[in-house]
Amino acid sequence: METSEAIKAIQALANGIDPLTGEVFPDTSPYNHPTIIRALFQSLKALERLSEREKRQRSLPKNAGKPWSGQEDRSLVEVFDNGVPLRQIAMNHCRTDGAIASRLVKVGKVSERSEVYDRS
Repeated sequence: METSEAIKAIQALANGIDPLTGEVFPDTSPYNHPTIIRALFQSLKALERLSEREKRQRSLPKNAGKPWSGQEDRSLVEVFDNGVPLRQIAMNHCRTDGAIASRLVKVGKVSERSEVYDRS
């Protein structure tokens, strides 16, 4: 089940509506008990946070969070030394600008990330 589908189902339940039939639950239904309603809304908040995290993950470059290889480090240093702009380096490596700046600090090309941004 997709997170968006789960959100819709939990929203319906939290609002006292059967997500399958669209019928309003009777007053005696457990879904109309305040404790259950609060629990459903807490679950809904957690699912919405998960959904936002999933959206962010999908928007990141494909190598975001992956380990760097020695070859990738050498390539990074070479293009940086040749004056290639940060944005282009990030696109070529399928990484974020921040990842590039951090890696340049780690490999000793700059002492602070701001140096990378100042150069752009």
